[in-house]
Order: sequence, then structure tokens, then C-alpha cells
Amino acid sequence: MNAKLRRHIRTAAQSVTKALAYRARSGRIAALVEVGQLVRTGDILGRLGAEDLKDGYQAWYGRHVKKAHVAANGVEPARVWAQHRTTGKWIHVHVYSPFDIALYVGLASYKQTQHLARPAFYQAAYTEAA
Repeated sequence: MNAKLRRHIRTAAQSVTKALAYRARSGRIAALVEVGQLVRTGDILGRLGAEDLKDGYQAWYGRHVKKAHVAANGVEPARVWAQHRTTGKWIHVHVYSPFDIALYVGLASYKQTQHLARPAFYQAAYTEAA
């Protein structure tokens, strides 16, 4: 995105609500998250019934997923602005394809989510995404 376009987006974002401003900044990625073509790590945990995991544990799961994604692809995943589920603050979160193997490698590599890294849970996640 060129500098002139970024400046116009910032100027427009100052005159609208925070939610709309962050959606405008996230652009196409936010649209793909809305339709389910990209997912956040919290979405996967929700599909597996683990949305009650503490925020700190969810964040560490996300770090494990990012590490697996970078190891497999050599690049960082895309990011999108999203509201934090408990504080309501706008934060940057990474997004992945629902079928990205890094999501499931992260489950298996993080101690707090290892119990979710079973074939029955994988099947549930794939069924939800389809």
C-alpha cells in the first residue's frame, strides 16, 4: 500500500467509530476472517470447546502456532485488528487458513492444549470450518 493511500485511510479513520476504523485498517484480511476463510487461534479453540482457556494460555497457544507457521513457511502469518474478548481493547492478532497444519502443531506442542491434539478434535475443527 502506498503512502498516499495510507494517509487517506488514516484521515478517514479519524472521523468514524473505532470499530470501523480498525476494520478499514485491516481491509481485505478482516473480510476474509468474517467469512471464515481465515481464522484466529481463538476461533480454533472455540471450535474445540476450549474457549474457556485463560487469556494467558490462549496467547501462549498463539505463540506456538506462529512459531510452527514460521518454521513451515518461512514467513510470519497475516495479522488483523480484533477486539480482545475480555478487555474490549483493539489488538493485532495473527490469522491462518482453517486447514493450516500449524494450528494443530501448536495444539500438540503447547502443554495446556495437548489434550485437544487428538484426531476426534481435529475432525470437529474440520467439520466446523467446512
